[in-house]
Amino acid sequence: MKTYIIRKLIGLPLILIGVSLLIFLALRALPGDPARLMAGPEATQEAVDNMRSRLGLDRSLPEQYAQFAYGAVQGDLGTSIRSKLPVTSEISERLPYTLALTLTAYLLAMAIGVPAGMLGAIYRHGWPDQMVMFLAIMGASIANFWLALMAMNTFSVKLGWLPLLGASSWKSFILPSVTLAVLPAALIARMTRSSMIEVLGQDFIRTARAKGVSVAAIYWRHALRNALIPIITIVGLNFGALIGGAVVTESVFNWPGIGRLLVDAVRYRDYPVIQGVTLVAVTGVVMANFIAELLIATLNPRIRFN
Repeated sequence: MKTYIIRKLIGLPLILIGVSLLIFLALRALPGDPARLMAGPEATQEAVDNMRSRLGLDRSLPEQYAQFAYGAVQGDLGTSIRSKLPVTSEISERLPYTLALTLTAYLLAMAIGVPAGMLGAIYRHGWPDQMVMFLAIMGASIANFWLALMAMNTFSVKLGWLPLLGASSWKSFILPSVTLAVLPAALIARMTRSSMIEVLGQDFIRTARAKGVSVAAIYWRHALRNALIPIITIVGLNFGALIGGAVVTESVFNWPGIGRLLVDAVRYRDYPVIQGVTLVAVTGVVMANFIAELLIATLNPRIRFN
């Protein structure tokens, strides 16, 4: 296990280098000229060339990437083309909002998805199971942005119960976190149901019942513990999808997180901000998968990673 952890930590920089290179090349392949956007549509060609030189876009691609990679290693992700502020400071200012939103959404998804999946497995083929599966399919099928707009229209515009936009108070967390939690809750519920059904059919569950173990202990202590491995796996793998959903959710709710920062950066072709935000997001996804693997090994010591 120690060897696996060391190898994983050594491989993390290589993954980030490869991802940063892909991001760098993909951005340069997009249509649009940041220098033209910053200089203005009526600027002369000389003004555009001066702006391109000031932004460092007149250098060769290897020189631009080397400058970005060298700065990233030192914690310097460059300077925003649009705001003229350091990218690191912009991300550090907005990252807590995104982390708070995504963690709240994931805790909510776990709190809903795991009991719902257990309910479906316990009452397999009964009406509770049919209701859980119906709601899970609906949750996995509804578009994130449509659900956000409907929630805003219902609970903010018509009823006036919750804030419409921004992050002014704790009530501002409710709509975006619930909206963001719907898809992972549906996936967790379906995975929990499938995993619990498999575990409940095993011999050690029948032995526990024969010994007179209480129903609650069988379901929560014995069955759920052994069913958690695929659940944790799906949670770790879907962390990236949650970050992607946060981009849409933050844009709709005007949430001051890195998702909204990324959308604004794409609009203005702000290369340093796009590179910095994407690199931070990828690092979070890789670390989430790494933590999920460690939790799986803790729950089942028989698992060994190669």
